[in-house]
Amino acid sequence: MSIINKEVRRVEIDVHHITRVEGHGNISLKINDGKIEQLLWEVPESPRFFEAMIRGVSWQHVSHIVSRICGICSISHSMASILATEAAFGIQPSKQTQLLRKLLYNAELLESHVLHSMVLVAPDMLGTDSIFPLAETHTDVVLIALRLKKLAYNLAELLAGRKTHPISLVVGGFTKLPDTGELEKMRVKLEHAFVDINTVVEIVRSWKLPNFNRETEYVALKDPVEYAFISGQIASSDTGVTHVENYLEITNEYCVPHSTAKHTRNHRDSYMVGALSRFNLNHKQLHPRARKTAEELGLVAPCYNPFMITVAQVVEIVHALEDSMDIIDQLLKRGIEPEVVEEGKIPFRAGRGVGAVEAPRGILFHDYTYDADGKIKKANCVIPTNQNHANIQKDMEALVPLIMDRGGDVIRHILEILVRAYDPCISCSTH
Repeated sequence: MSIINKEVRRVEIDVHHITRVEGHGNISLKINDGKIEQLLWEVPESPRFFEAMIRGVSWQHVSHIVSRICGICSISHSMASILATEAAFGIQPSKQTQLLRKLLYNAELLESHVLHSMVLVAPDMLGTDSIFPLAETHTDVVLIALRLKKLAYNLAELLAGRKTHPISLVVGGFTKLPDTGELEKMRVKLEHAFVDINTVVEIVRSWKLPNFNRETEYVALKDPVEYAFISGQIASSDTGVTHVENYLEITNEYCVPHSTAKHTRNHRDSYMVGALSRFNLNHKQLHPRARKTAEELGLVAPCYNPFMITVAQVVEIVHALEDSMDIIDQLLKRGIEPEVVEEGKIPFRAGRGVGAVEAPRGILFHDYTYDADGKIKKANCVIPTNQNHANIQKDMEALVPLIMDRGGDVIRHILEILVRAYDPCISCSTH
């Protein structure tokens, strides 16, 4: 809802709740006599208590429970959980397990980024309120989204039994392994997917994204060898590299009165996580086709325009496909070794471990302390979106003065596009 009174230059905007995002978030703006009286990015959802829920739970069940934090990023939560448990128990997974995990992670990244760019953002760029009108006006967009999402689901099912809430991804490795024939067939499908991906790139290149820049701090995992998703240490554009175990020095969570989700800050009042942060910090490690895609889409590091997050996601889609084919080639060359894990036979011990992965929306931390019986004594999860909330607020504060003369409906729509660019998982952030 927006109210405009031009005589007193009054604008009131109350978006309750913003659409095409996960969860419930509000935008509240009051402008009176040309001055901003109130501008808030609000999260009104009830807190969720996953950290308390897993207290006293055996290590065998933790990853399966916390995967329920999110239906979109369930693989990321499972992966961060497993990495935290392995760190606590001193378990080093095999090279084959690491390759299979990276391949599985690419499946989630592909599915999530396609969902965001082609289903949630595309309607804004193509002049509709949802994807449903696009089924008639832009049928190709809808069909491409469905095909690529199906491909991602098939890849996840091959490796983990299913995409949402993985089954065979466990501490120490996998309870079921793909055979070489299945991997060969999947590689062919991935190669064929570039036909659709090339069309996605052309579609996104035609979009007219708002020209808005605000430099902030960018935080993401960084690995000396590769574009990091499930390896490396924490990197900041402002403060350099920090060990994953010291994540609390970066996140510094705090409460604000208008949100049930915590905010975070490090070197500045806010920082950004997600695809654009990863690109700004790690763009030199993208696969060749992904680097070319970035050039075609006008994405150059460092990029300070938050509306370009979606473009960075499209670049990562290309990277994920290219990386997946490379990983399958490595697995086929090595051969699949029979190293199926029997969950009950992992050696456990008392200790603390921190796992960090790059969920599609940004860096995700799981921090567990186990007792001598292998049960959780204490847990902490820091979600990507709750790390972005303060940055969304600061973006709005910088953006509104630039557009406040454009009318309430236009202001509202641009602010909604800004929030959607972050691809927020709002419910997950209220921990």
